[in-house]
Amino acid sequence: MAAISRVIDLIARDQEYIGKTVRAQGWVRTKRDSKAGVSFIELNDGSCLRNLQVVADQEHPEYRQLLESVTTGSAVMVEGSIAYSPGRGQTIELKADRITLYGTADPAVYPLQKKRHSFEFLRQIGHLRPRTNTIGAVSRVRNRLSYAIHQFFQDRGFYYIHTPIITASDCEGAGEMFRVTTLDAQNAPAKVPEEVHRADFFGKPAFLTVSGQLQAEIYALAMGRVYTFGPTFRAENSNTSRHLAEFWMVEPEMAFCDLEGDLEIAQGLIRHLIGVALQDCAEDLDFFTRFIEPTLRGTLETVAFSPFETVTYTEAVRILKESGENFEFPVEWGNDLQAEHERYLTEKVFRKPAAVIHFPRALKPFYMRVNDDGNTVAAMDILVPGTGEIIGGSQREERPDILVEQMRLKSVEPEDYKWYLELREFGSVPHAGFGMGLERLVQFVTGLPNIREVIPFPRTPGHAEF
Repeated sequence: MAAISRVIDLIARDQEYIGKTVRAQGWVRTKRDSKAGVSFIELNDGSCLRNLQVVADQEHPEYRQLLESVTTGSAVMVEGSIAYSPGRGQTIELKADRITLYGTADPAVYPLQKKRHSFEFLRQIGHLRPRTNTIGAVSRVRNRLSYAIHQFFQDRGFYYIHTPIITASDCEGAGEMFRVTTLDAQNAPAKVPEEVHRADFFGKPAFLTVSGQLQAEIYALAMGRVYTFGPTFRAENSNTSRHLAEFWMVEPEMAFCDLEGDLEIAQGLIRHLIGVALQDCAEDLDFFTRFIEPTLRGTLETVAFSPFETVTYTEAVRILKESGENFEFPVEWGNDLQAEHERYLTEKVFRKPAAVIHFPRALKPFYMRVNDDGNTVAAMDILVPGTGEIIGGSQREERPDILVEQMRLKSVEPEDYKWYLELREFGSVPHAGFGMGLERLVQFVTGLPNIREVIPFPRTPGHAEF
């Protein structure tokens, strides 16, 4: 049994496969019956964007009656010989000798027909949307990028570690987190006393993680280079096209590393991943360029092959203030950069990816290293055209006294992070890391306007299907 993509690619490389018998299985996209007594079935198994055309003789004794039940959405297996196709739209076709019908689909109620459906409609039938061209292509790109992430880090001596999904530590310090509890939610007191906490499953407040960074630092300060790649959660009541309540994060941590080394790895990762997508997902990217974003391929090539610009936050603010642009959000030193500011820098000023470094101390979490000026931290945001921020990271604060000072400024209780402080007391070294959201990356690579289309099962306020 061969995947349709493999059948098509093999024949493209070696014409000797013409005339040979193959078996293909998948789901029927369309079926057309001709007056000449032939049925043309478009078969797709999700392995590629292209369908395999099956030509079936309606008078064939083995499947004459069966063809009446083969409709859009049906699942079939076809055995036959590969031949050149005289028709337009495909170079080869499968001449059926035997057809096995696994599952029917009533055309009167099957919701996916041969037309374009809105993304809003497809989200309502999430159990069927992977059968569409767009979501199928997204899934293949996401799969290839996920594999490439592991390849990148494994080839550079990183160790893959699994950080906990349930955590008692808040990486962001007062971030919006989902509480994990076995307490009776219907009768929970407004303020949970300490004795009630002790009666809970873990004996203390526990949450779904917003980041595996703090735990990754533990292993980086023992193994040098590590990365974690897994689901993270944020209980932020946001319904924008860029936010999810559940998403996947790639988070490397590197010992004996400063901001410059952190930036080098982050830029290398992005260029590697975009290059892999351009090389290995060409058919799907052509589809996205044709139907989703006409400038997509050019944008990806710019990111993959252009050097990144590096600018300090202070310089970025100056450029934005002197631009004369009427931004929705005001630009002032000390304010966070918004998506409109990030896109202006990459699309209008530099016309390529950019890294903004050295942000105001007040804007960033407690763990980022304070610079010598006392006002900024050794942080970085990597921005790409069309999307804005795609990676955020920093050199971590390795000095225990300054880390305690940072915690108190951010209203983080040092006693709750005693283990984190001890990492600075027992063989501390400069170290750095960053986080990259997989969905933001896939959204950028595919050009899709809404992040809900690039994750199999989107979790957003009021929506948790499946």
